[in-house]
Amino acid sequence: MLNTTLNAGHGTINANLAALVGSRLCHDLISPIGAIQNGLELMALTGGASQDSPELSLIRDSCESAAARIRFFRVAFGFASEGQTMSRREVAGTLDAVTKGGRLSADWAEDSDQPRTEVQLCFLAYLCCESALPMGGQVHFTRDSAGWTVRASGPRVNADTRLWDHLNGVSSLEDPPADKVHFALLPILAEVQRRQLFAQTREDSLVIKIAA
Repeated sequence: MLNTTLNAGHGTINANLAALVGSRLCHDLISPIGAIQNGLELMALTGGASQDSPELSLIRDSCESAAARIRFFRVAFGFASEGQTMSRREVAGTLDAVTKGGRLSADWAEDSDQPRTEVQLCFLAYLCCESALPMGGQVHFTRDSAGWTVRASGPRVNADTRLWDHLNGVSSLEDPPADKVHFALLPILAEVQRRQLFAQTREDSLVIKIAA
């Protein structure tokens, strides 16, 4: 298991423990949401509710969005052991689901299976880009011999310099807000995997390189 720590205010949280907690929460939450989705389908089949009713559509869309976000979070924040892989279909499907109906789109260019630990870094990088694109945009994932490149663009880039400097290792980040915890976690897991991060922000684009 990865022997890493995450500094957090008054103490030190073992990153493995945090990842296992994330995995447990996602695992336990996805089951009841799936049950609700199944119940909605049964209601529609048995005539208990009109399939096209706005109430049923709202519940169905909300469940799909929650399920997609949980599957995404399970990869981004859950435990990823060495040797685990994810297929292109699984990765691209997760990204398609989490961006469905939103302002942000994602393009996964890799065709081959990838280590889950590397997909985890890419998903955390996606969250960093998402945080800086309030009006939406596009995020592209590519890989070459030098490593991964996560490139994003959008009509408005609102990048917090302190957070992006932390990705480059030029500033510390203590007690990050909950909605920005991915900025703290990405450098920790990149260091564990012996990867280097290079982050760049411009007026209309963002780039995060995860170098081998």
